[in-house]
Amino acid sequence: MQVFELKGELREDLGKKASKALRNDKKVPCVLYGGEGNIHFSVIEKDLAKLLYTPIVYVVNLNLNGKVYAAVMREIQFHPVTDRVLHMDFYQIFDNKPVVMEVPVKLQGFAAGVQAGGKLVLITRKLKVKAIPAELPGEIVLDVTNLELGKSIKVKELSFDKFEIVNAKEVVIAQIKMTRAARSAAESK
Repeated sequence: MQVFELKGELREDLGKKASKALRNDKKVPCVLYGGEGNIHFSVIEKDLAKLLYTPIVYVVNLNLNGKVYAAVMREIQFHPVTDRVLHMDFYQIFDNKPVVMEVPVKLQGFAAGVQAGGKLVLITRKLKVKAIPAELPGEIVLDVTNLELGKSIKVKELSFDKFEIVNAKEVVIAQIKMTRAARSAAESK
């Protein structure tokens, strides 16, 4: 799990008017949950670009007026027209307490079903993972080399030592779909 450093300023004024003033100054109002109390702060909008527009999952070290908190992103609200970030929620994490996060899935290998004329489809791009922060993976790598035509990989088929996947057991992650060419070749045999 990679670490992202983010600097913010605590804010006293809360509400619509104060939030609008922050946004006009190119800042984003944020809230940190999960600690002793909720902490309201703001960050500079351009500092969020490398955190938001990447498939990598980060643990964020929030530096708020000199005090550092380890956190993960929980929710982001975007403007419906301009796609600017309107608000962000962070959740404070602790070394000994498990946390649930969405982690991207990466497929590896040349599937046997693709060699037979099928098409590999990644259906679930992210999986919810539960683990202590030190054991959280940056991505889940699945080997699809032995995946045949018409077969799929489901959550119930996966098991890992250091973390647990909390999605429903019947969720399909990836599958090999029959293409028209493969279907006609199978029918002509």
